[in-house]
Amino acid sequence: MRLVIGSDHAGWALKGAIVDHIQKLGHEVVDVGSHDDQPVDFPDVARAVAAKIVAGEVERGIMVCGTGVGASIAANKMKGIRAAVCHDVHSAHQSVEHDDVNVMCIGAQIVGPWLAADLITAYLQARFAIEDEDFRRRVEKLHAMDAEA
Repeated sequence: MRLVIGSDHAGWALKGAIVDHIQKLGHEVVDVGSHDDQPVDFPDVARAVAAKIVAGEVERGIMVCGTGVGASIAANKMKGIRAAVCHDVHSAHQSVEHDDVNVMCIGAQIVGPWLAADLITAYLQARFAIEDEDFRRRVEKLHAMDAEA
């Protein structure tokens, strides 16, 4: 799978460990920044992550900031993005399986590298349960809401 990853300065250090883990799993990573610990605004990075997904250049994205919350809010402002904060393995896979999430947001101040690796693995192994009529109907309603915005 081809993924995009982005972080603000608070998530920069954890992002490195996440990129290593993703590559060890055999996936390709496009890193849109930040590339150091200097302050950067997470909405700008979220826009860069979302742009790669919406353009079809990657399948999914990952955002890392202090709590994951700001990244999730910013990413969800972009048409075509369904972002979720995931700090537990269940949410990491179920957000994809039930809600077809395409951006997982992680808080570097909340989780460490070992849990982040578990979250990433669960997120990347998950597939949307398109055969389930309830999940499909709900995601179609999300698409309709997106189109109304």
